[in-house]
Amino acid sequence: MAGIRDATAIVGIGQTPFARRLDEDERTLACRAVLAALDDAGIAPGEVDALASFTMEETDEVELAKAVGFGDLTFFSKVGYGGGGSCATVAHLAAAIASGQASVGVAWRSRKRGSGPRPWTDTTVQLPTPAQWTRPFGLLRPADEIAMLTRRYMHEYGATRDHLFNVALACRNRANQNPAAVMYDRPLTREMYMTSRWISEPLCLFDNCLETDGALACVVVSRERARDCARRPVYIHSAAQGLPAQHHGMVNYWNDDPLTGPAWTAARHLWKHADFTPEDVDVAQIYDAFSALIPLSLEGYGFCGRGEGGAFTEQGALEIGGRLPVNTGGGGLSEAYVHGFNLITEGVKQLRGTSTAQVPGAATCLVTAGEGVPTSALLLTNRS
Repeated sequence: MAGIRDATAIVGIGQTPFARRLDEDERTLACRAVLAALDDAGIAPGEVDALASFTMEETDEVELAKAVGFGDLTFFSKVGYGGGGSCATVAHLAAAIASGQASVGVAWRSRKRGSGPRPWTDTTVQLPTPAQWTRPFGLLRPADEIAMLTRRYMHEYGATRDHLFNVALACRNRANQNPAAVMYDRPLTREMYMTSRWISEPLCLFDNCLETDGALACVVVSRERARDCARRPVYIHSAAQGLPAQHHGMVNYWNDDPLTGPAWTAARHLWKHADFTPEDVDVAQIYDAFSALIPLSLEGYGFCGRGEGGAFTEQGALEIGGRLPVNTGGGGLSEAYVHGFNLITEGVKQLRGTSTAQVPGAATCLVTAGEGVPTSALLLTNRS
């Protein structure tokens, strides 16, 4: 990935509304998001020659290309592991464009998680090999698996529910500034958090991401092409994927340390190919399907030491003006949960200076995909 450093840029972003239930199907939502992103970039659909999405994406390349009116495609890829693949879709496009395989790439995610079925309710795929060691013993949902890691984290390092509340509150506060967020008009208080129902102890209702219908997309081009696009380019400075040795789903049973998740592997590669360090990051969009993933990711990506992620959240550190403002659109906890793709588009907004919760002078942004599963990450910058 060293060859992609600042060689490509995100020049267009688009999204549909977010809601618990939208009437349109996933393909229609995907088309709307992609067309919005291309319009944002000032690029015609016929110029698109590369696509990247998720293996879990229901709208395939052929359907999208015909419906939107793409030209000949010379590169297309899909990334596995659900939310772990979000940043990797952009990284694949950056690599393809930097190596001359394509010139205009589109990454997207369309999902009807709010009104559609939950993946784990499909009994025909209940027991792939890893799940044989979890589901028969009561770990039926991602929330159950992350709850176990959270309890281990609390036991090992003294993290508390107050630390998880700090995460949930920071995301909700930013959503309360974002009219597009599902939780825009719904403030969160400590009493609401502490008295809410358990989903999987120690994770309560507000520790879990939203169930959302919606779609998002972004457009990637070369650095040279970016100069002629309609919007200020946001350069892809570094990118990485991470799958640690002996990894086992979200529970990480076979690792020497279950709390050293895929973020640690991705981070080593990410920083190795970057010209700046965690201390230089102005704002972060950290994958938050569950609140506990943020302290774990803060440690994995080097913002604090082992066991210090909980304490890092204290004294408003995650808020605007704090040590590291996070998830400034509201994230998966309070804006929308579309497998983390809204974290990418929010990172772009921050570096364009157009976020609804703008960090003054933001020039560098870390975006992460799902911790707990094989993951990916991006370092974005607006420095030319």
